[in-house]
Amino acid sequence: MTIAVHAPADARNGLPSAPSASIASPAARRVNGGLLLAALGVATFSLTFPATAWALEGLGPWSVTMCRMVLGGLVAGGCLLARRVPPPARRQLSGLLVVAGGAVIGFPLLTTLALRTSTTSHAAVVVGLLPLTTAAYSALRTRTRHPRAFWAAALTGAAVVIAFAVQQSGGRPTVSDLYLFASLLLCAAGYAEGGRLAREMPGWQVIGWALVLCLPVSVAGAAIALFHEPVALTGHAVAGLLWVAVGSQFVGMWVWYRGMGAIGVARASQLQLAQPLLTLVWSVLLLGERLTPAAPVAAVAVLVCIGVTQRAHR
Repeated sequence: MTIAVHAPADARNGLPSAPSASIASPAARRVNGGLLLAALGVATFSLTFPATAWALEGLGPWSVTMCRMVLGGLVAGGCLLARRVPPPARRQLSGLLVVAGGAVIGFPLLTTLALRTSTTSHAAVVVGLLPLTTAAYSALRTRTRHPRAFWAAALTGAAVVIAFAVQQSGGRPTVSDLYLFASLLLCAAGYAEGGRLAREMPGWQVIGWALVLCLPVSVAGAAIALFHEPVALTGHAVAGLLWVAVGSQFVGMWVWYRGMGAIGVARASQLQLAQPLLTLVWSVLLLGERLTPAAPVAAVAVLVCIGVTQRAHR
C-alpha cells in the first residue's frame, strides 16, 4: 500500500509552501549583534566619568589623561603583537589619526579638565549631545541622508539634554561647559571615523592602532605630567585609572567600533542618549552625588527618543 504525503500548498500559486524559518537571517543577526555590542560599549563608557573622578583624587588631569593613553596603548600593542596583525594600509592612516586626535587625546583630556570643577552628573548630561554631533558629522562625512523622523527625534533628545544641563547649572555656562562642548566636536569626529574604519578592519584594531600611534606622545606627556603634578596613588585613584585606561579606552572602544561597523554610525550613536542616564546612576552609587528631580523626566524622554530614532532608521 502506498501512502501519499501531501505538502501544504501555497494559497497563491498552488506550490508547496516552504518551511517557516525559525532562524533569523544573517543580516538580522548582524544588526542584533551590532546593537548588543554598541549597547555594551555605552554601558562601559557610562562608568568613564565616575572612574575619572576617582582617578583625579590622586592624580592631576594631565597625568590621568596621559597615563590612561600609555596603559591603553601598551595593552593594545600587546594584543596586536600577539595576534600578529599587519600594520594598517596607508589609506587608513588619516582616519586613524582622526580617531587618535578625537577619541584618544581630545575627548579624554577636555572632559578630565572639566571634571576638576564639574560634577560627573552635570558633565554626563552635557556630553549627552554626543549622539547628535556624531550623527551630524557622519552624515556630512559620508553624504548620507536620514529620514526626517530620525533627525526630529535626535534633535528632541538633544533639546532634552540641553534643558537638563541648563537646569543643573542655573542657566549660566561655565568654563567646564566650554571644555565639554569642545570635547563633543572632537569625539564626534573620532567616533564617526572609527565607525567607518570598522567596516574595513575589526573594531579592536581601529582603537588599537589609534592608541599605538599615540604612544610616542603619551609616553613623553606622562613623564612630564607626573613630574609636575602631585601623585597620591590611593585605591580609588588606581582603580579609576585602570578602568579608564583598559575598560573605557580599549575594551569599550573595541565593542563600540565593532557595533558601529555593523549597524552604522548614526544608528549606534543614538544609543548613547542612554549614557548620561546610566552615568547619573553611577554618580549616585559610587560618588554619592544627588540627582535632581528632573532626572526621571529626562530619562523617560531620552529613552523615547532612542526608540523613535531606531525605528525611523529601520
